[in-house]
Amino acid sequence: AFTFDDEDDELSQLKESKRAVNSLRDIVDDDDDDLERVSWSGEPVGSISWSIKETASSSTSLLEGRDSSLQKGSSSYAALPKQVSSYSLSSLFKGRNKLPSFQCLSDALSDTGVKNYAPELRRPKAEYKDYSSDWSPKDTVRRMQRGKVCSLERFRSLQDKLVLLDEAVAGHDGNVITAVLIFLKRTLRREILFRELEVRQVALCHLIHFLKETGEQKLLLDLLRFLDRTEEVALSQYREHLNIQDVEKRREFLKGCIGLPFSAEDTSHIQDHYTLLERQIIIEANDRHLETTGQSEIFRKYPRKASILNMPLVTTLFYSCFYHYTEAEGTFSSPTNLKKTFKIPDKQYVLTALAARAKLRAWDDVDALFTTKNWLGYTKKKAPIGFHRVVEILQRNNAPVQVLQEYVRLVEDVETQLNLATKYKCHDVVIETYRDLKDRIQLTAYKCKVERGSAEEEKINSILNN
Repeated sequence: AFTFDDEDDELSQLKESKRAVNSLRDIVDDDDDDLERVSWSGEPVGSISWSIKETASSSTSLLEGRDSSLQKGSSSYAALPKQVSSYSLSSLFKGRNKLPSFQCLSDALSDTGVKNYAPELRRPKAEYKDYSSDWSPKDTVRRMQRGKVCSLERFRSLQDKLVLLDEAVAGHDGNVITAVLIFLKRTLRREILFRELEVRQVALCHLIHFLKETGEQKLLLDLLRFLDRTEEVALSQYREHLNIQDVEKRREFLKGCIGLPFSAEDTSHIQDHYTLLERQIIIEANDRHLETTGQSEIFRKYPRKASILNMPLVTTLFYSCFYHYTEAEGTFSSPTNLKKTFKIPDKQYVLTALAARAKLRAWDDVDALFTTKNWLGYTKKKAPIGFHRVVEILQRNNAPVQVLQEYVRLVEDVETQLNLATKYKCHDVVIETYRDLKDRIQLTAYKCKVERGSAEEEKINSILNN
């Protein structure tokens, strides 16, 4: 037996290897001779190549063991002389000696029998120190930061536990703080834990985040109530609706959440969420009936790809503009009803309605969306989102050139108008703009970009000759 006086983890690994080897005799059946036995080289025991290599390695290891014991005699570590192994790997696992012959007399004298498969090693000092309760809270935190295994059970008094928590917070290591908080959560009463964390905000934030991640909802709510954070308690309870799959149960749960102590702004959001889900249930039931019976042409031409239930407000508005655009305001599925009920801004409504009607290529509806009348009865086109965005949305939905040119002309900035017209090949707009600017050079250069003999080229020639 030999020891190392330093705190080396390899020594503890060697000790574990010795335990594992010594325990194999009790596990492996001695009479199981059908299994193929192999040596360390991977070749079957008893083969010719294995016998040659085994004999050579035995004689070589004997000489090397003697030389190394002489050379290392003056070193600071106690040398472990190499013994000539007379056991194959299979005999080591079987727990008996298959090759009883010894190479020399010293091997016979040094043989200790089949029970000693590994040298007896004394437990290192570092391991004794780990379990002898010698570590202070500061040293324990340092070892945890280095990834060492430490037992926190020795900290039994409340004072020691709080000192350990303070040292963990001072170390600025989130993993260590969380590990200490788990230990405190397991060993302290809730009232004591909550009281001490109230004056330790960093540790409190870590615990709240940990409880949210692990889903310990009851403990989280108790902690928030103790801290008198009523709005956070309400939000935590409201968040539970995400775990409810049944639509009717979710609707009833949201109805109960309306009375929770939310802020004024959050209360309106909860009310809107409940109202929206209630509308979606009605629309979904009606549209499913129309789709299955085939009574509506739009559902036959454009079948629904997904259910409207639990969708956001903007998605519901798009769905309504796509399938129920012409319905009266009094119906739940009407887009104007949704806009009025949920106070949707004009920009959001126009963007959503434009995208839905352009996808259906309903250009008359697009035109009516931007047409307004003044008190004298004159019509005028007006877009709250800017006509340059209207042009981009129409182009993404493959609008014809005639429709694009109409809205490109409505762009107020001349440079933006020219860029859009050139980009989307609205030749008439480009020619008319250069004509109004009286830019003969640019008009002549643009003549090369249109097809020869086309109406656009004739128009350019007519303007240049005027």
